[in-house]
Amino acid sequence: MATRAANKRLTREYATIQANPPPYIVAHPSENNILEWHYILTGPPNTPYVNGQYWGTLLFPPTYPFAPPSIRMHTPSGRFQPSTRLCLSISDFHPKSFNPAWEVSTILIGLMSFMTSDEMTTGSLGASDAERKWLAARSRWWNSTGGGSVKTPVKGNTATVKGVGAVKAGDGGVKFRAEWPELDEENWKWMTEHRIDAATGKILATPEGEIGNTSAACSPEVAALKRGPGGTTGLGDAGRAARDAGQSWVRRNKLLVVGMVVVGYVLMARLVGEGGAASS
Repeated sequence: MATRAANKRLTREYATIQANPPPYIVAHPSENNILEWHYILTGPPNTPYVNGQYWGTLLFPPTYPFAPPSIRMHTPSGRFQPSTRLCLSISDFHPKSFNPAWEVSTILIGLMSFMTSDEMTTGSLGASDAERKWLAARSRWWNSTGGGSVKTPVKGNTATVKGVGAVKAGDGGVKFRAEWPELDEENWKWMTEHRIDAATGKILATPEGEIGNTSAACSPEVAALKRGPGGTTGLGDAGRAARDAGQSWVRRNKLLVVGMVVVGYVLMARLVGEGGAASS
């Protein structure tokens, strides 16, 4: 339970961040617990996270602002381990380095800065830019479906504080929906518009005879989903087979052909050598 000082401070900070939110950042306390804050970082331009929707939590101690919060990011990003406490100078890993003058906005700006850097710490991950762009494209789907564990929003479900530090794939997007109902509704509309399969996060094929949404098909998010996590176009076995079918047998078996030529040459050389020895 928050102390009177913590409650007063966090109430003031909520008013401040509502009136003047930092770029690409929104945040609010949970309705039932002012010590539990939820934030959304939108991936900034010129980064692998552009347009990604990154949801996470700040859990403040009752003694805030004289002690820092724990920081987690639930949405897979390729930068942080999902739902894992992050070791930062602004987090509860380093209480002695925390400055009581720092506010929620200061903490989240610091988190954004660290996310877009290459510095490593406890809870961070290494990944390629292509993988991070792919995860950014899937972020809205992941938040609203809990990683594909539900196909449609489950109305009437209410989330609890229990487990907020371990929100991972499988919760059906319940906690996200409880804290961000407007964003959740927007996400489902986006998935419908872009023909995203709620169960897998992949793009559904356009039905035969139906003209697809050209503007949606050209969006950066859809392009990243088509490329796949490794930055490739995601050809499966069928795709590779179709590709190989257009190539000659010789081109597809270069090593075998070379080996056959070498063996044939050696055999011919031996035969010629044995014929010369017999004639002499």
